[in-house]
Amino acid sequence: MAVKIRLVRLGKIRTPHYRIVVADSRKARNGLKIEEIGRYSPASDPSLIEVDSDRAQHWLKNGAQPTPAVEAILKVTGDWQKFKGVAGQEGTLKTLPVRPNKRVAYEEAVKAASNEPADGATTMKKRAAEKLAAKSAPVEVVAETSSAEAAPVEVAAEATPIETPAADAPAEVVAEATPTETPAE
Repeated sequence: MAVKIRLVRLGKIRTPHYRIVVADSRKARNGLKIEEIGRYSPASDPSLIEVDSDRAQHWLKNGAQPTPAVEAILKVTGDWQKFKGVAGQEGTLKTLPVRPNKRVAYEEAVKAASNEPADGATTMKKRAAEKLAAKSAPVEVVAETSSAEAAPVEVAAEATPIETPAADAPAEVVAEATPTETPAE
């Protein structure tokens, strides 16, 4: 069986991504694979290249032939030089710089921001300043009422007395206290 190390294309029309696979040379490009040994994405700068070096060396030693594109990728990673036993086994692979964590950057920005404007910055609007002052000032409850306002309330309470039957009173007394309508004879 003729085994090749080649690329399998994935992705959209103008954004290709490839997997580096070991497959039978008689199968279709995206057909049956024996093993996946890496990834290649040429769209990023620098290109993303990930190769499982141990598995690539294993398949090269067992006679798998890389396609020209995969051979170029293996030269960049240094796996081809290691297999051939020549100088340059470290390869020329460029890696992406480490991205800053977005959550940490956001938390730092929140800490740096304050509620009050900095020197030279615009001031708060008048209503916003009043609301802030009202929230921070303690609220005093004024309990003063005029005697004219209190008098009608007392009069109203005296005008409509509410009688409730006593709980200790016998049932007959309670019945007399709450008159019920009797049918006319």
